Amino acid sequence: MTESKGSVGGDSAMPDWEKRFRAPRVSLPDWAEDAPHRSLFVSNATGTYELYAWDRTTGEQRRVTDRANGTTDGTLSPDGAWIWWFDDKDGDEFGVWRRHPFEGYEEGDAPEGGDAAAVPGLDASYPAGLAIGRDGSLAVVGRSTDEDGSTIHVVRGAGDPVEVYRHRESAGVGDLSRDGSLIAIEHTEHGDAMHSALRVIRPDGSRVADLDDTEGGTEELGLEVLGFAPVDGDTRLLVGHQRRGRWEPMVWDVVSGEQRDLALDLPGDVSAEWYPDGSALLIVHSFEARSDMWKFDFASGALTRIGTPLGSVSGATARPDGSVEYLWSSAAEPPVVRSTAGGVVLDPPGMRAPGSVPVEDVWVEGPGGRIHALVQKPAGTSGPLPTVFDIHGGPTWHDSDSFAAGPAAWVDHGYAVVRVNYRGSTGYGREWTDALKHRVGLIELEDIAAVREWAVTSGLADPERLVLTGGSWGGYLTLLGLGTQPDAWAVGIAAVPVADYVTAYHDEMEALKAMDRTLLGGTPEEVPDRFEASSPLTYVDAVKAPVYISAGVNDPRCPIQQVENYVARLAKRDAPHEVYRYDAGHGSLVVDERIKQVRLELDFLKRNVPPAV
Repeated sequence: MTESKGSVGGDSAMPDWEKRFRAPRVSLPDWAEDAPHRSLFVSNATGTYELYAWDRTTGEQRRVTDRANGTTDGTLSPDGAWIWWFDDKDGDEFGVWRRHPFEGYEEGDAPEGGDAAAVPGLDASYPAGLAIGRDGSLAVVGRSTDEDGSTIHVVRGAGDPVEVYRHRESAGVGDLSRDGSLIAIEHTEHGDAMHSALRVIRPDGSRVADLDDTEGGTEELGLEVLGFAPVDGDTRLLVGHQRRGRWEPMVWDVVSGEQRDLALDLPGDVSAEWYPDGSALLIVHSFEARSDMWKFDFASGALTRIGTPLGSVSGATARPDGSVEYLWSSAAEPPVVRSTAGGVVLDPPGMRAPGSVPVEDVWVEGPGGRIHALVQKPAGTSGPLPTVFDIHGGPTWHDSDSFAAGPAAWVDHGYAVVRVNYRGSTGYGREWTDALKHRVGLIELEDIAAVREWAVTSGLADPERLVLTGGSWGGYLTLLGLGTQPDAWAVGIAAVPVADYVTAYHDEMEALKAMDRTLLGGTPEEVPDRFEASSPLTYVDAVKAPVYISAGVNDPRCPIQQVENYVARLAKRDAPHEVYRYDAGHGSLVVDERIKQVRLELDFLKRNVPPAV
């Protein structure tokens, strides 16, 4: 066994793949509802992803947080006076909310030890949603702990937090109405963590209304909170539903009970948010790995397309002047925040990220239906090529025609890249997403195998130089695939994986325990055969390919001990493997650390599967 120590190699001139990671990046700016000139965004400008305040009137941008392992979870109070940010320990996702004044502290006024806890009466927990009242005097805080399950607390001013909701199953804060009189909650009291129900309560905890699409039927249908109408006294709640087999919006008046089904004539999943005056909805429509934007007008019922280039919109927001700001990218073009009013909204100084090659769409017949895959290959090359199957996490996620520095790095080094939207992926209908239940991991690998067969028979991929890699759920599928398909893969690279499913279940955060019970139909004690069949540890002795694993020692999602169990089994039989452990959680927010990890993966790959010349 070889223990990786850190950076390997080095170039006098920075390569393109490294530039993509180092180039300054910004998120879509959030803005204060009653002070829209005040915004909050995330940037890696200092080499670590942190929160920044932006006064659009003066143009001033100021870093708000400064922590060794970075900060990305934050929100503005509606009046723009305060920035709430979540303070955990080195990426373990367990912590407290803190408050920072948007304008910063006057000289000498900064509290000793940094920003004070926003709600001193609440102990550390995993976050489960946050909603803040208009003047900052009311806050609704969702929490999750292994001991208490899910709880929701209401806090008024400097008063003590009052618990208004508690349940063992997963739940969280959805939204707070503009006048502060209604709280929307997403919950899974029925025990299905993949399909939430909704409850609306008042700040005193009294129940107003329930909406549950899992009741009284054979189908498993989910609901999600998209937001209360941004109008005083308006009791309409924008809700996402799956009643026609995909995500669509509807409007639910939580007091009268009236439901307005919008029935938008769009083929893919549809999400939405209110325009600031409540007269229309901004629609983001995702279909077959790409997305676009539309405007739905309530008065006329008209649905109007908002022009964007072919690619993916990964976030969008409607501004008070009617313009829309959106974060767009494609596989070939790096992300940029643009406005329909014209131009780039945020253009960070510094180097520009180099582009990459576009994706090609491939559809393959699989055991559960047509599988969509995205393919990239080095320019000017022809097959058969060494090919990296880069598997997305989630599993309820999907690869899209959007910019990704990781796959671009593989391409730069002479490898074709195939990304598979296996059963379990979002964006292809509810049945596709829900299909992996009970045979978890094995279903996804059947689809990956079908695409692998296409890649070989089409002449794209060299069957002797096939690489399986991924992070999180993709890392899990990598280890499971190496054990269940040992003759198919020349090498495996797994980042923050599930490796020993039983130990992972007992050690992971409570919300993920609930998800695993839903996916597998119970706990390891209740359905041991299913956990055994879906655990990479079960098949570790069959693994033939060299394995590289990276893991965060503070990871609450794929905890370190279950990785150590798997590694110990590899070491026991002297199977070729390398391990890199880093001091963070489920991934790193430090640019240097990200680059180190990619460099180590590239080095491992090139030593075991040489790239195309």
